[in-house]
Amino acid sequence: MHLRALIAAALLALVPDFGVAQDDLSMGRVQSPVLTIDVDRLLAETQFGQRISDDLRERTEALSAENERLRLQLTTEERSLTDRRPTMEVEDFRTEADAFDARVQTIRAQQDAKQRDLEEAVARGREEFLNSVRPVLVRLMLDSGAAVILERRDVFLSVGLVDVTDEAIAAMDAQLGDGASPLPVEPPSAVSGPASGPTEEAEAPGRSTSVIEPSDAPDRSQPSEQAPAIGIPGD
Repeated sequence: MHLRALIAAALLALVPDFGVAQDDLSMGRVQSPVLTIDVDRLLAETQFGQRISDDLRERTEALSAENERLRLQLTTEERSLTDRRPTMEVEDFRTEADAFDARVQTIRAQQDAKQRDLEEAVARGREEFLNSVRPVLVRLMLDSGAAVILERRDVFLSVGLVDVTDEAIAAMDAQLGDGASPLPVEPPSAVSGPASGPTEEAEAPGRSTSVIEPSDAPDRSQPSEQAPAIGIPGD
């Protein structure tokens, strides 16, 4: 779902105010100016990330199944019309061919709209996750006296960096659960950063383009011995 890169970019903006008193730091926690985190694990192992991923996966699979069902249905209709063409009157064939073309166009528009809705759902899920994880990571930063959290795979070489992925997962599960219930109100934070993730164009996970593709209109001339195939959606 391309969330990893977006979340990693958002994490770089979570820079705390160095005026935070030392009393605000949790005793016994390892102190480090730089922390690292595995965003893929955060998405895959937190209850919140799993819920969002599962919801989007179900919607994606449902849309793919519907597209395949429609493709097979239109293929059957096209084959029937093609097989009957040699025995049909020209006007009768033209009427059915026009109706078939209109049906293909309508279905394609409907499925394209559903694909756009799915992409918007991905964007909303990303924003929901970013807004929810931010206060948890801010708290980890403040507790550790850190200035920044980096995505682990973006660090070329490190010495003494502290990975807080396990702590972040545990904190998110404890504070947010799967995110289905209202989130607790967080007190104002001294950490600056964007309120939401980047606004680049979203892509649906496992995105599949619509299988409903228009094609050239069928030949509506006099019936011939070998009937050309009527354009319908392809694979």
